[in-house]
Formats: sequence, structure tokens, C-alpha cells
Amino acid sequence: MDHQDKITGRVKWFNATKGFGFVVTDDVGPDILLHANVLRNFGQGSVTEGAVVEIFTQQTPRGIQATEVLSITPPADAPIADSVRAIDFSDAATIDAPLEPARIKWFDKLRGFGFANVFGDPEDIFVHMETVRQSGFSDLQSGEAFCIRVVEGPRGKMAAEIRNWEAAISEME
Repeated sequence: MDHQDKITGRVKWFNATKGFGFVVTDDVGPDILLHANVLRNFGQGSVTEGAVVEIFTQQTPRGIQATEVLSITPPADAPIADSVRAIDFSDAATIDAPLEPARIKWFDKLRGFGFANVFGDPEDIFVHMETVRQSGFSDLQSGEAFCIRVVEGPRGKMAAEIRNWEAAISEME
């Protein structure tokens, strides 16, 4: 069980509440278990369906499991809702807004939105579900720390991009 393989696959589904999901590859083979703890070690609590992931895997008595997440790329075909269509998400780094440390105030996946606060600023920042998906997440939990790019939207400040804490720290340095 010490041998690990590096593979690239696509997230079939992931349920943060259940604490696991599965990755599939283009090869005809079994689904690969992606446990929430492995994802958390990468700095994310969820991942959206269709995201491309690069992972290390290991054969176990219960099947193939991911042991480490190396990268996550959000799906290119994620839909963009009308309320956020004015923002070009194709390259969020080109948006003239810095990455800022923030915490999710609350987020309701069923309602499709929530709010965050930049550290040290009590003003709410609107977070739309499509921004969450475009950023490679499937859900956000209250209290989670992230880095976000904030833009002025039609009704006030809104998140244009969400990055996991660890990935964003290196960009901010």
C-alpha cells in the first residue's frame, strides 16, 4: 500500500455533508474515493462537480483512494447566472482587485448565495453560487477563511473570485 500514482481526473460528485465524493478518469476504471480530509489538507472544504483534479492515489483493500490533492481546476463550462454575467470570470486575476483575506459570514447553497466579510471590515460582500462554482467549490461553510477578489456590483460589493487560503497566500506574497 505504499505505492502512490499521480493521476488527473474529473470530480464525478462531492458531498461536503457526507464528507466524501468520487473522481473519475478517462481510463475505464473504478471511481476514486476523495475523502473530505484529503480535500481539507489542500485547503478546501468542497469541490464542484466537473472540476479537474490532479491527485495522488493509493490502492487500498476498499478500492482506490485519493491520498493528496495537488491541484484543482474549476470546470470551464460552469454556467454564469445573469446577476454575475457582467464580470468576466475567464481570468479573474485580471480583474483590477486584490486578493483580500475574508471569512464566510453565511452561505446557503439552496438559496444560491451568502455573504462574506473582509477581515477588519464589517461591510457585507455578496457571494453568488455561480462565483463559488467558477472558483471550484461546491459549497461554503460559515466561518471558513478564504481570499477573495471584491468588485462593485449592481447592488454593492460582491465576490468576483474565491481562492482557498493556502493557494492565495503565495499569490499575495
